[in-house]
Amino acid sequence: MTLSKVLKDNFLLILGLGALALIRPLMKMIGFMDIIGQQFGAILMTILISLAWLVIVVKRKVPNPITVLVFSGMSYALFVIILSGILSPILLGNLQGPLTNPLAIVSVFITNAIWGFVIGGIAKAIGRVQRW
Repeated sequence: MTLSKVLKDNFLLILGLGALALIRPLMKMIGFMDIIGQQFGAILMTILISLAWLVIVVKRKVPNPITVLVFSGMSYALFVIILSGILSPILLGNLQGPLTNPLAIVSVFITNAIWGFVIGGIAKAIGRVQRW
């Protein structure tokens, strides 16, 4: 299956999974992370989002989970960069975040693509085991 076909067939899923991951920065913005601790909260939310992504693609029997989750990670990266660009001037009074540094933008995309790749690889392995 071609990349364009995978993306077309799973476009809404990719955007939905990327949007789901916005729970993490939103929890930080509303102060939830301060309650449970920034480091623990970030790790906990990343694990929970990863599990949600994994369960969703496995249950839906997505045929190309690695591709779908890599692009889900990149859609999350795009969403979080846009969200930061909109909200940081409003909440903090000036633009902060990845938009202030082009290398940070690249880093955000690469990091989240790798995240999707890892979870997608796990989903693919689970899918193989389930077919036995």
